[in-house]
Amino acid sequence: MLDSVVTGLSANSVPYEEGLSLQRAVHQAVVSGTSPGTVILLEHEAVYTAGKRTSPDERPIDGTPVVDVDRGGKITWHGPGQLVGYPILRLPEPIDVVGYVRRLEDVLIAVLAELGIAGRRVEGRSGVWVGDGIDEKIAAIGIRVADGVTMHGFALNCSNSLEPYEKIVACGIRDAGVTTISRVLGRTVRPIDVVEPVLRHLEAAEAAVAA
Repeated sequence: MLDSVVTGLSANSVPYEEGLSLQRAVHQAVVSGTSPGTVILLEHEAVYTAGKRTSPDERPIDGTPVVDVDRGGKITWHGPGQLVGYPILRLPEPIDVVGYVRRLEDVLIAVLAELGIAGRRVEGRSGVWVGDGIDEKIAAIGIRVADGVTMHGFALNCSNSLEPYEKIVACGIRDAGVTTISRVLGRTVRPIDVVEPVLRHLEAAEAAVAA
């Protein structure tokens, strides 16, 4: 069974550094065996975060602050209206990082399918995508594995503004767009509205790995 921590939704967005401190505490507890695998779900206050592979020309050109983090991937934005998930899990041996990323993609594709959205992978690019002809990213994934336990995770665009993405080269990708669940469906779907299916599909995915 997965433990879950759901915090900072709607008007109570969590500052990024506070969320990172919570991740680190839970990660240490899972590494030490004092806590089971845990997923943290929240909304962040608006922030740009840059993974280890971010290049200078992908950062904001207006001097907007960026938090450099130890996850994989490149620069992205987090903020209100976006559900951020941090699954902190011990991976089975031998550790398969790519397989874990694909598992997160499968979870998010299943969640989108329940809403009537056909999410898919794009070859050579992580995350979940929608659209016919023109690829639009609806969920980003960036992870780290330390001591066999995962950190960081995914960001699912629900009802957030897309304006912040105009200041950066999101995820280092110049030839594709970004979208949200609300934009695709033409109605408002908030992060709190997808918490239950996200937890359910994460639980099912972990149960399948353990079987």
